[in-house]
Amino acid sequence: RHFLDRQLLYDLHNSRFGGRNSYSKTDVDATFMHMKDDHMRNAQLKPGYNVQIGVDSEYIVAADIFSDRNDVWTLVPFLKTMEQNLRFKYPSVTTDSGYESEEGYEFLKENDQIPYIKPQTYEKWKKRSFKQDISKRENMGYDETTDTYTCHAGKALKPLFIKKQKSKSGYESEVTVYECEDCRGCPHKEKCTRAKGNKRLYISKSFLEKRQESYENILSEKGILYRMNRSIQVEGAFGVLKNDYEFQRFLLRRKTKVKLEILLLCMGYNLNKLHAKIQNERTGSHLFPLKGTA
Repeated sequence: RHFLDRQLLYDLHNSRFGGRNSYSKTDVDATFMHMKDDHMRNAQLKPGYNVQIGVDSEYIVAADIFSDRNDVWTLVPFLKTMEQNLRFKYPSVTTDSGYESEEGYEFLKENDQIPYIKPQTYEKWKKRSFKQDISKRENMGYDETTDTYTCHAGKALKPLFIKKQKSKSGYESEVTVYECEDCRGCPHKEKCTRAKGNKRLYISKSFLEKRQESYENILSEKGILYRMNRSIQVEGAFGVLKNDYEFQRFLLRRKTKVKLEILLLCMGYNLNKLHAKIQNERTGSHLFPLKGTA
């Protein structure tokens, strides 16, 4: 009887997880996340929600609540909900690197939306340590005709097989596995791979192609303008909500009530923004212009 009671309790917990690895007993929809506290040096684990907002012309046009702490899995459902509520879709989407995924790129392509997404490795590419790392794919030569990479020692990494993998949301992608012809006795092996056998590369060609397209987009004049405005408008909106309005924590519990709370807050933000724009005669402005270099 004791074991049965314990099993029923475990089943109850598992039913509440919903694909997560934690939940709060005081609010089963909330997930334990790292919170940044200005008064504490170390981030603390507290029950919370992942708040996502979409901003256009300095107004918050969409807001949603997610129990998943990772931004990657929020992009597609957020865009779907936004399109459903607004009854139209934007021609382009600008996000930071935390939202980059092959699934997101594929959704934007099918939805005829231009991606302006910064690659997750964008900042690393600039570092000298990355450019000198012989283990990275980016620092190897590639022959498109033979579909082979050439390592620092001059040996070829040829495609071995293709494996399919499924993401958390069910999206299926193809990953090509490349293996070096022979790593035995290579003087560079310690810097190149930790594998006991030959070095392998796991590459999604579709993801690399879509990433390169987005990378070229963000380097264009329009891409630079959009990314600058994303930083100003989106991060600025969060800054106003959290600091100016002193909204540091939700007052209600459960996902539906919390979403209602953030929507009311966003409505107040938009009213204040409209009033400020009218006072400053900026109602027709949409994007902040790029500042000229000295």
